[in-house]
Parts: sequence; structure tokens; C-alpha cells
Amino acid sequence: MGIDINHKNDRKVRRLAPRSNDVYLLLLVKLYRFLARRSGAKFNKIILRRLFMSKTNRPPVSLARLVRKMGQKDRQGKTAVVVGTITNDVRLFEVPKLSVVALHVTEQARARILKAGGEILTFDQLALRSPKGENCVLLSGPRSQREAVRHFGPAPGTRHSNTKPFVRAKGRKFEKARGRRASRGFRN
Repeated sequence: MGIDINHKNDRKVRRLAPRSNDVYLLLLVKLYRFLARRSGAKFNKIILRRLFMSKTNRPPVSLARLVRKMGQKDRQGKTAVVVGTITNDVRLFEVPKLSVVALHVTEQARARILKAGGEILTFDQLALRSPKGENCVLLSGPRSQREAVRHFGPAPGTRHSNTKPFVRAKGRKFEKARGRRASRGFRN
């Protein structure tokens, strides 16, 4: 009698190419596939993997985060590399001179970086300037800041759970009775 081998876990779930049909993205993938294979630099392998990612796994990086991360002593004069979008942050008053590489920079963020005397490069320009990622800092945005993430975790209403429930409204009549107030039986 043979052994019944379970094949349900055979497939490795990871992207080997982007889902997008964007011609320019596919050209970048072609370039970084070559660099990842031939340069031997881990930097290029990471960029290639991030180019494959879905939009939720490439969260935007705000100007404020960019300035904060690049303001560290050991990062002065280096180029910030973001495989994603750089967005403006109105809470930030002064933008220092920055050298930035990104897939996309919003109009206002672009204007502020250039006004401060900074530069914005594309990934093909970066490949020519530093093919092995010399003097570059790879940055990414916060993945857990999406509103959807607040609903993940142990079920709302269970003990010590901070998971946000899917509720129609936030009024007294909506999931605010037993289990939510001590005056109504108990409070979890």
C-alpha cells in the first residue's frame, strides 16, 4: 500500500514577476533582474523583489518620514531609495536638500524637494549612478497604517482584544451594550 502524499503545500507563494502590465515597470524589472543576477549586490535583489509587490505592500512614504530617516548622522549626503510613492506632508515646515529615487513622487512633494535644491532620480538613473547601491538608503512606508489592518486580530468583543469591529455607526445602539459597558452585565 502506497503512502498518500499531501501536495497542498507544494507551491511556494511568492511573486516572480509583477502583476502589472505597465511597460515602464516591466522595463525596470528587466534592468534589475540583470543587475540582481550580474552585480551580486543584495541591494538590487531587494529592489527587484519590491518591484514585484502589490500596492498594499508598497505603502507611500511621507516627506516627513523621509526627512526624519535621512537626518541621521550616518545618512548625510546619501540617496534615499523608495520603491513606491513619496507624498507631501503639510505638517513639515522645512524640507532640507535631499537626493531621492522613487517610482512616483506627488506633484507637491516634487515641488518642495526641488525648491530646497534637492534632486529626484528615476530607477534607471540610479542604476547608472550606483549599480551596486553605493551611498543609498532603502526606505519603505508603514504597512500596518492601513485602516483595514485595524480590523485584523482576535475577534472584537473577546477579552483583551483591541480589534476594530465592522459597525454601521458609533452610536449608543450599535454594539455598545453587554460586554462593552460594566453597567450592562460586564465589560471585556
